[in-house]
Formats: sequence, C-alpha cells, structure tokens
Amino acid sequence: MVEEKTQPIAADVEEETTSSKKKQDYLYAVGRRKSAVAQVRVYKKGDGKFLVNEKDVNKYFPSAELLDKVKSPLNLAGQVDKLTITVKVKGGGASGQAEAVRHGISRALLLLNPNFRKPLKKAGFLTRDARVKERKKPGLKGARKAPQWTKR
Repeated sequence: MVEEKTQPIAADVEEETTSSKKKQDYLYAVGRRKSAVAQVRVYKKGDGKFLVNEKDVNKYFPSAELLDKVKSPLNLAGQVDKLTITVKVKGGGASGQAEAVRHGISRALLLLNPNFRKPLKKAGFLTRDARVKERKKPGLKGARKAPQWTKR
C-alpha cells in the first residue's frame, strides 16, 4: 500500500511543473491611473493581436487620441506587430483606462527586455501618475470652492 501512495504524489508533482511551464508563455503587469486598474498579459510568441476586455482595441478605444495613448509604448519599443496583448481593465473613465493600459504595457515590456527602460522612462510611461480627484469637504461646494461670503 505504501507504493500506491507514492506513485500518485509523483504524478501530482509532474502536473504542477507542466502547468508552471505554461504560465511562462506570457509576461504579466498591472497598470494604474486614477481609479482605473489594467491587468496586462504580453505573450512573447504573438501575432500582433491586441484585446481589451475581450474586444479589439480599436473597438474598445474608438478615438484616435486614446488609441495613440494605448499603443505609444509599443511604438516606442518597436514591438507593435510582434506581440499578442490581452488586457482586463476596470474602473474609471475612458482616458484613465487608456493611461492604465499604457502603464501596464510599459511595465510588461520592461520585463520582456530591460533595454526598453531608458526610452520608456524618458517618455514618462513607467511613472505611476498618482493624481486623483480630491474629495469634497463639508461646508464647501466642491473640494475647495467655498460659498459666496456675504457681510449681512
């Protein structure tokens, strides 16, 4: 009976090592901006597909300005048609999501090749932009605007 118990354990170890090899097919990074969070997977052996929330990037970000923001790290690194990218993004608005995706792609490209660091850093794509909307304070109309003062 001891022999029977040792054999399944060895098979379990084999399965774990093969599944961990499958996980190495892509590079994972997280990008953030305002309240948007983007989980980016960059597949090394790719054909240029770019999906955001299981939609084509051109459909998800229809404006040219947002599309340029998203693809700018790939253009800078010269990896536009060489990699397959899938992104899950949630929270925030369109602009915040686009910048979160850009931040995540930049971080993943850095894992792919450390030589990309200098141009990405110079363009400001590796810095997490921490600016968020300031909260409204009691007694004020907004975060800072006070009601008009009257003497009498």
